[in-house]
Amino acid sequence: MDLIARLRAGLPGEAILTDPDVTGSYANDMASFCEAGTPAVVVLPRTVEQVQHVMRTATELRVPVVPQGARTGLSGAANASDGCIVLSLVKMDRIIEINPVDRIAVVEPGVVNAVLSRAVNEHGLYYPPDPSSWEQCSIGGNIGTASGGLCCVKYGVTAEYVLGLDVVLADGRLLSCGRRTAKGVAGYDLTRLFVGSEGSLGIVVRAVLALRPEPPQQLVLAAEFPSTAAACEAVCEIMARGHAPSLLELMDRTSVRAVNAMAQMGLPDTTEALLLAAFDTPDPAADLAAVGALCTAAGATQVVPAETAAESDLLLQARRLTLTALERVKSATMIDDVCVPRSRLAEMLDGTAAIADKYDLTIGVVAHAGDGNTHPTVCFDAADPDESHRARESFDAIMALGLRLGGTITGEHGVGVLKKEWLARELGPVGLELQRGIKDVFDPLGILNPGKLF
Repeated sequence: MDLIARLRAGLPGEAILTDPDVTGSYANDMASFCEAGTPAVVVLPRTVEQVQHVMRTATELRVPVVPQGARTGLSGAANASDGCIVLSLVKMDRIIEINPVDRIAVVEPGVVNAVLSRAVNEHGLYYPPDPSSWEQCSIGGNIGTASGGLCCVKYGVTAEYVLGLDVVLADGRLLSCGRRTAKGVAGYDLTRLFVGSEGSLGIVVRAVLALRPEPPQQLVLAAEFPSTAAACEAVCEIMARGHAPSLLELMDRTSVRAVNAMAQMGLPDTTEALLLAAFDTPDPAADLAAVGALCTAAGATQVVPAETAAESDLLLQARRLTLTALERVKSATMIDDVCVPRSRLAEMLDGTAAIADKYDLTIGVVAHAGDGNTHPTVCFDAADPDESHRARESFDAIMALGLRLGGTITGEHGVGVLKKEWLARELGPVGLELQRGIKDVFDPLGILNPGKLF
């Protein structure tokens, strides 16, 4: 019996897509320079049992399976391989439970981040992880890449909020790991192992997520600086003095100018760096005043604190528009995701500017400055082979810089196809051997998301 017939034996007809024009649209995520193959079939299950059937079939027939969420990823982790089953989990989108007493939510992997966030808000609760694509990205995808967002400086990344998981293994068995309780240390932490594994160890079909009480409305401050070094000095002072901002974002001059060109926001051309800080404390105005003083002492030329939520939204507008503005600079962009110690942030930004000059490219940098996570965005003409080549070389040079500064090649976007070579460099031979050994335990046939990570 062939693959499609086997799948049809345990799936409704509408869950199986075979039209090449349709399946081709599931071939890749949003990453540049990442190869994608041609899937044999796309499956959209609605139940755990249907996922189990897919994996049993894949194991029996030795067919690779590529799990997918909303495909908003930026590393090629969701890219299809030739002849694979694309297992799209977007139809498994139920919020099963919101429990205000235990402060947990139980969800399926296809739930969109923003949908969950708004649902828990109705109970006076808060789900902090907020990737920039939160209106489209799915919880399953967030778990697969251990994604972060603007709030990480205070609240941490997705990994901090995953308490338990139900996972369909490569052979179709269902594993439940983790807990619903506030505490628990029984056995190895398999739950944390699956977070960030990019679908290479199993298929997440249910997640128990930790929630927090909804914080007060945050207020935002914007500070303009004559140099990135001065802005990064302010970041270091803010953190060293024990402040706990809910957001601490930095934009370099290239990003500021791109936003100005698109939206005429009136930021001075002399601005070399724009720092945005926010607090959701009981007295955010006092916190902003203290941080504003630190910014001024570090050399800020202008400090503008918001007094209302509406003013805060206006101050954040420049940050929200950055990627869209940089996409207008050239026909293509390539977004890096290098995280360095906060104390090396200035070196990272200055080094990236030097790389832009070396390769004669426009590279705008925005950073989750509070946790050292930089997002250099390389702008290039995809129709120009030479410029495309220089873009890829600059991307690698930025990752090499991050490692030299004691950082990591990815803070929240994952490895996927794009950074496989660099993962090996970061882990070293012993670390890589152990990680491959873990993969072999969970996926001895190597059918789960092959070609990703390593």
